[in-house]
Amino acid sequence: MRAPRIRHRPLPAAPAQLPPKGLPGLDPAWSRLVAARTVDGTRTFHVLDTGPILAARGIPVRGTILAVHGNPTWSYLWRGLVAESLRQAEADTAGGWRIIAPDQLDMGYSERLCHAGAPRTLTGADPDECGYRRMAQRLDDLDALMDALDVDTALPLVTLGHDWGGVISLGWATRHPYDVDAAATLNTAVDHPVDEPVPAALRAATAPGLLSASTVETRGFLGVTLSLAEGRLDREVHAAYSAPYRSRDRRGGIGGFVADIPASADHVSRGTLEEVSSALTRWDKPTLLLWGPKDPVFQERHLADLQERIPHADLHRFEGAGHLVAEDRDIAAPLLTWLGGMDRRDGRLRPEDSTRRSPAPAAAVHGLHAQLEEMTASWRRNSPAVVDMTSQDPRALSWQELSSQIDALARGLSELGVSRGDRVSLLVPPGNDLTVVLYACLRIGAVAVVADAGLGVRGMTRAARSARPDWIIGATPGLALARTFGWPGRRISVQALSHRQARLLGTVASVERLLRSHVGASPDVPHPAPEDEAAVLFTSGSTGPAKGVVYTHGRLAALVALLRRQFNVTPGSSLIAGFAPFALLGPAIGATSVTPDMSVTRPATLTADAVAQAAMTGEATMFFGSPAALRNVVATAPELQADQRAALGRISLVLSAGAPVHPDLLDAVQELFPSAEIHTPYGMTEGLLQADIDRDGVHEAMATGQSGVCVGQPVAGVRLALAPLDPAGRPAEELTVLDDPVQPAAVGVLSEIVVSAAHLKAGYDRLWQTDRASSRDTAEGLLWHRTHDVGHVDSSGRLWIEGRLQHVITTPDGPVGPGTVETPVDALDEVTRSAAVGVGPSGTQAVVVIVEPDGPDRPLRTGRSPLASPEFASAVRHAAGDVPVSAVLVLDELPTDIRHNSKIDRTRLALWAEKALTGRRPGTP
Repeated sequence: MRAPRIRHRPLPAAPAQLPPKGLPGLDPAWSRLVAARTVDGTRTFHVLDTGPILAARGIPVRGTILAVHGNPTWSYLWRGLVAESLRQAEADTAGGWRIIAPDQLDMGYSERLCHAGAPRTLTGADPDECGYRRMAQRLDDLDALMDALDVDTALPLVTLGHDWGGVISLGWATRHPYDVDAAATLNTAVDHPVDEPVPAALRAATAPGLLSASTVETRGFLGVTLSLAEGRLDREVHAAYSAPYRSRDRRGGIGGFVADIPASADHVSRGTLEEVSSALTRWDKPTLLLWGPKDPVFQERHLADLQERIPHADLHRFEGAGHLVAEDRDIAAPLLTWLGGMDRRDGRLRPEDSTRRSPAPAAAVHGLHAQLEEMTASWRRNSPAVVDMTSQDPRALSWQELSSQIDALARGLSELGVSRGDRVSLLVPPGNDLTVVLYACLRIGAVAVVADAGLGVRGMTRAARSARPDWIIGATPGLALARTFGWPGRRISVQALSHRQARLLGTVASVERLLRSHVGASPDVPHPAPEDEAAVLFTSGSTGPAKGVVYTHGRLAALVALLRRQFNVTPGSSLIAGFAPFALLGPAIGATSVTPDMSVTRPATLTADAVAQAAMTGEATMFFGSPAALRNVVATAPELQADQRAALGRISLVLSAGAPVHPDLLDAVQELFPSAEIHTPYGMTEGLLQADIDRDGVHEAMATGQSGVCVGQPVAGVRLALAPLDPAGRPAEELTVLDDPVQPAAVGVLSEIVVSAAHLKAGYDRLWQTDRASSRDTAEGLLWHRTHDVGHVDSSGRLWIEGRLQHVITTPDGPVGPGTVETPVDALDEVTRSAAVGVGPSGTQAVVVIVEPDGPDRPLRTGRSPLASPEFASAVRHAAGDVPVSAVLVLDELPTDIRHNSKIDRTRLALWAEKALTGRRPGTP
């Protein structure tokens, strides 16, 4: 049966009007109606324009931002930017940015043109098919509007756009390259290959015969788009977005915008889109891309296309945000901060790092392969370099074998097409294979992307899409995940696969066959330069989405030099690595790396037996494990045999990092490793070693009764600074750079810890705002990193950590670091570990302590309630000293991060505690 023909009722013209008063966040004073002479007559636009407001207040204009909305939004999208720009203008003596945010014709409160509504098909081949506004006309409309507004192009001019407004704004910018100084966009796309389907989110709206029904006749398309916010839009905000589109005769522009998607080669707007996308390859002005990755409309391939066309663009990905990124996140702050570096003299942003430097490295720096080459040429060439204990039959590679395999694989990967600068995601379990693959990639200048399995499937998926690797090298489980979840990158298996397996996993080669076919070969490419990117290492994600941390070859080499100096690593040393990243540094520091038998995703599964077997097989002299791993090693030590205890007795150095280590645990570890120096170095993924202290130093420091956990003195090459916290828990902008001796005024002040060193990160990957926010400037011109850890220094220059900045409790008496309470509470016999959290409004928060009991917990509770018994609560309050504890709760197990099993998730616990204390069912945090 033939489908019924859809008849279009002409939609009437309607004049422009001002928005109704009372829309949340929109000041009526921002609105004006502007008549402009477009190519088809004089048309009236509704425009948000801060120019008259700045003039009335006597504030000079420093430049103009032309903000263009998409479909089916309107200028209301930019209300947050308008408000923040005016706020900053009042406080900035340099003036403020003029924001011009028009409603496009047929949209928002601008003029409605007389047309026939949306067409039934998407061909767009017939220019007279319907009266909808086409892309070329919308570019002309901006010309007319900017002429009418008489914008001063002698001042900086910046374009900003979202959705299809992003295409139009970029097209207008490339049309006026001598007037436009910079461009910024939110989720958009400038190309749609004709052989690719329209994104699924648009498919229903664009289906032949359904376009008019879904976009004009009903509010379907409007409602679906507004539902794409990360959380549900506030009811009043949702109503404000819908206000201009309440009736059918007001929604013609929505259908027209959808109809103008040039999905086919013969679409009337296809030529205009191709002109824009082609012009962007020649665009050399500063560009900022702000992106919500959870967007079903504009997806990762669209972002990749933009970055390929504008490789110099700065990018910030707001993890968790979606299509309506301006509703999901604050986009005003990063945009205005970015524009703060605008230099009109050359139309470019001032390079943030042009005059900033790092302190000198702790020791002489050599290439990452230098020590491996030296060991291969020495008499130790046949001694073990890597030992893998993760299988029943331990496997070892000598220094000569390791070097030969790295060279052969580097040559094979290079011939396969892996090139300098290519990103290679490593989905290989810790062990010999991972070491060979990593160093082969580093040798040819490829960038290793390391997002370990400890992030979980969701975290690894997020990391893969963020880093967007060109290649994936993985074992079968990792490749299966990559195929299932659509992770980007051409796939290479570690083991040789059958044709059927290779087809199922989509692999193009295998490491095993590349090694076999290139025996004795060496790479024919030069060694990477110190400034070349070497790796993207993802953080644990314990305090938010995992972030990619970029290291260059020079910065990793500086870290290697520091480790060798700090811990006296000499040829012949052997390291048991209970934490994968340290195992990977083995060849670079000249130490044998022994991978113990343990679960990568559960460090707390490491047993004393596994450590002892690794010590015996690898003749280990060093051991690194997280606090959770150490705790389980100590707990399982009674099962050890005499020969195993003797092997542990030969270990001379034990390291533990990732979370504070209680002195009692250090004492228990000392009994198990009687000949070892026990150190608890302080660092983070962004800088793996910043301070260090040994067990005796911990006891000496703790005897002083100070708050938090002492992590010792800064190591060689590290400069330390403090940003004192104000009563609201905010760190000061001006840094106090510490000298030796420490200034008396800096002693004991709760502050954010800020560090500078040659082995710090080069930056965060595709997180412009995060990278900018993590940096601090000083008069010395050093490149500083904000750690987001809080603590203080004592008069001896020792650093004390009291928690994370986001976990600071803002009480009426001032900010309190969680560690101030947790350290003495953890010392109670009944406690395994504790967490101090703030409950209530900022500035008036109550301190609540949640305890994980040591042994049967019923005596610590009041019946079935999570409330602690009065006796135990009294003991906790006494231990907390001067900090008033409002409530004590007991929980069987505190939630921790996956990677270390040590970092407590205090954010989740604070929400859980609030529910428990307000009588709601708290559930499991």
